[in-house]
Amino acid sequence: MTTHSQGIRIEHRGAVPQVHPTAYVAPTATLVGDVRIGPRARVMYGAVLDAEGSYVEVGEATVVCENAVLRASAVAADQPVRVADHVFVGPHATLLGCTVRRASYLATSVSVLQEARVGAGSVVAVAALVHARTVLPDEYFVPPYMLAIGDPVQLLAPGDPAVPQAIGRLGFANTAFGIDASWTDRTARHERIAEVRVDEFGAHLDDRPASA
Repeated sequence: MTTHSQGIRIEHRGAVPQVHPTAYVAPTATLVGDVRIGPRARVMYGAVLDAEGSYVEVGEATVVCENAVLRASAVAADQPVRVADHVFVGPHATLLGCTVRRASYLATSVSVLQEARVGAGSVVAVAALVHARTVLPDEYFVPPYMLAIGDPVQLLAPGDPAVPQAIGRLGFANTAFGIDASWTDRTARHERIAEVRVDEFGAHLDDRPASA
């Protein structure tokens, strides 16, 4: 009897990845901790799905392409990655603690940040960024290389002078890392961010390969 690959599965914080029997996880894809792969999902080569202190959930018939990163967190709040049914996650995409509703299309090199919500049937085109706590309505389109930010959402082009102020209003450091730091105090903020991630990722010292 032929068995499907379940990738590289790592037990993390006592949780073992769960893969539906009809799903395919490529041999070089890595699933860490409380990762739940639904029916007929496809997780391709080099993808990393890392639950950290929360969980990652991939719905039915959803495709996660090569070298995509889906990372949950529980540093600032419980921030799972929830990807619904029939979603396409393109190569080199990054999804951090966000929710993607059904039948959405996230193209190559897209980033969706903490607590953002992508509405059903939405398209986030090549290399676009959906920033933290941004809400995309259903069937919304984010053009290539654009920044989608806020609720209601605003689209900004790279180099737009409004970008730094828009990001500053988000309180991103607090949303992503639980840090209440001044936007202008960059050195101290980045030092603290590194310490937060060092502590969070230190839990991997106890990881071990999951039993087959």
